[in-house]
Amino acid sequence: MTIELGPLGAYLTAADATAADAVALEDTGYSAIWLAASPAADLLAAERLLDATDRIVVGTSVLNVWQENAEEVADSYHRIEAKYTGRLLIGIGAGHREINAGYTSPVAKVASYLDVLAAAGVPADRVLLAALGPKMLRLAAERAAGTLTLQVTPEHTRRARKALGPDKLVVPGHGVVLDTDVERAREAARAGVRPILGIANYATNLRRIGYTDQDLTEPFSDRLIDELVLHGDEAAVAAGVHAELTAGADHVGLHAMGEDPIGALRAVAHVIHDKQ
Repeated sequence: MTIELGPLGAYLTAADATAADAVALEDTGYSAIWLAASPAADLLAAERLLDATDRIVVGTSVLNVWQENAEEVADSYHRIEAKYTGRLLIGIGAGHREINAGYTSPVAKVASYLDVLAAAGVPADRVLLAALGPKMLRLAAERAAGTLTLQVTPEHTRRARKALGPDKLVVPGHGVVLDTDVERAREAARAGVRPILGIANYATNLRRIGYTDQDLTEPFSDRLIDELVLHGDEAAVAAGVHAELTAGADHVGLHAMGEDPIGALRAVAHVIHDKQ
């Protein structure tokens, strides 16, 4: 059975995430921590956070299928699952042509990676795909627990839910800037997403859901920035999370920007939980 997630998750960089961060987020009501920046196949970063906590789920967002050996990932999954049953999710993704040497057919590569995980006994309902386009979404519907995505909008979430049906996980992620000065917040948001918007996979997906070349050309439109990065006070960010849940998300991952990301994540969670 697929692990059930609460509505709110937090993104932390695998190399920087600490046990204290994980405990603080669990105590604030987060149900999952997503380890960004392609954690290593040994999954030691995930195990370290599970060692420190009691309930929170830890997932990878995402393991790069061109870089991390599938057999080692499977071995790591079984090692951790034996200790922390039902608290580990494996998010995998096909990387990007601009970054990964040898990049060819992403769907074929992910499918072959899934073959290896399945042969090694990793349950499909513990695996999520970073699925943006229709072919990868179809693969997620057929062979995984669902989809785990960044740099998307509620419109993409609606399309993902339709493609996956009612029983699969749809887990979008958003940057967060807690700042009520709109222009300053947008400046920080633009700095955060600028490197990503230069990657063809993300830009193509955003065009697919209605954004134009003008939106995607520096300095990027306010409309685009406001949908990709939730900003304002805690209530404004909470409203953005609610919009994703209304669009069909099961769970929303938040990546806080700024000097105190854990403080920002906790502040947002308090508002969201107070409204439930």
